[in-house]
Amino acid sequence: MDCIFCGLIREGTASWVERGPTACAFTPLNPLAPGHTLVVPTRHYADVFETPPEVLALVTVLVQRVAEAARTALGASGVNILSASGPGSEQSVPHLHFHVVPRWLDDGISTWPAGRSVQQVTGDPAARLADALASGRHPTS
Repeated sequence: MDCIFCGLIREGTASWVERGPTACAFTPLNPLAPGHTLVVPTRHYADVFETPPEVLALVTVLVQRVAEAARTALGASGVNILSASGPGSEQSVPHLHFHVVPRWLDDGISTWPAGRSVQQVTGDPAARLADALASGRHPTS
């Protein structure tokens, strides 16, 4: 299977912000704001569930570096860091990616969800998550 991000990485045809052996950053075709950048693992991993923890750590380090560059080089007063993983998340490309969107006060965009999920779960969701983490059912144990 080949994905659009893997093709960009292989062919080198993206507008690169940074290229590294584990993580890279490039601008999307239709940026939400000046400096909007996609940060992805260089190797193909479909989503956060599939990505090894050590790769995810290096990708998030690059996310932080891009965010800081948006603040210092572009004068952004903040950033939105957006990612979707899995079929229920509206993930648009099946390659883990983080959008780093520079933001300025009164910039005219909103990236926060406008509503709340209608999904219901039984019991206390926080307690269920805590139990799952305590039981070792996660990749960092």
